[in-house]
Amino acid sequence: MASTSDFKNGLTIVMNNDLMTIVEFQHVKPGKGPAFVRTKLKSLKTGKVIPHTFTAGVKIETARVERRPFQFSYKDDFGYHFLNTDTWEETTIPEDIISAPQFLKDGQEVEILFHADTETPLTCDLPAYVVLEITYTEPGEKGNTATNAFKDATVETGAVVKVPLFVNEGEKIKVDTRNGAYSERVKE
Repeated sequence: MASTSDFKNGLTIVMNNDLMTIVEFQHVKPGKGPAFVRTKLKSLKTGKVIPHTFTAGVKIETARVERRPFQFSYKDDFGYHFLNTDTWEETTIPEDIISAPQFLKDGQEVEILFHADTETPLTCDLPAYVVLEITYTEPGEKGNTATNAFKDATVETGAVVKVPLFVNEGEKIKVDTRNGAYSERVKE
């Protein structure tokens, strides 16, 4: 058990039979009335972010969660298979808990968040940026750069990313996994 004075960003608590992570919090002491803590909580099951207010000093049940490094192996009808880089055990997880499955490639390093008491996977987070090779894109037209013009490019995982006109097939680009946007061209 913890109280509101133990709140910090990233703390996982049990609330309404759901695991919630504190995204942001603020202690408030109004001039009149008791102090309280205003929070934004993210559900680990649904991904929804909800606001919630706690009275200061109230006891909260915390959940033990662990982040473990894994490496993507392959995908089949049962789900996505990952190999624990510490113990060499294989874990299969469904697609809906992976943050950006369209950018997963063989050997990709990820972090999987586990509920320590039940050993169930909660989320699978890719790094913020991944480097991918472009397998197909239309050639850019010279001189067509009056505005920020973009074209579609298919990367090695099969995902389609909007890239600037000067990026060509065979080049490597850095992609932001949080929003799927082109970040920069990567030099060899």
